[in-house]
Amino acid sequence: MTFAWYAHLRDLSSKPWIIAAVTSWGIAFFEYMLQVPANRIGYAELSLGQLKILQEVITLSVFVPFAIFYMKEPPKLDYLWAGLCILGAVFFIFRSKWTGA
Repeated sequence: MTFAWYAHLRDLSSKPWIIAAVTSWGIAFFEYMLQVPANRIGYAELSLGQLKILQEVITLSVFVPFAIFYMKEPPKLDYLWAGLCILGAVFFIFRSKWTGA
């Protein structure tokens, strides 16, 4: 979804917003075609909260390289802090699964 949501800022910035929206929707459609079945499969083993936190981990893991290498944004220490916060969220949301509590 990162590409669908943000790539138009670089690649389609000179086009009307409707062109960017339709292009992004087209990309997002194919991503959703993978995400919906993956969530259904994952929900057999994980809770809804665990699925959401896992999605955020994947999103940040994809977004940071996308921002730095594709969008040419300078690396920021804030990405590290955000990653540490996400690791904390992973710990708390999966804690009961790991400890049996």
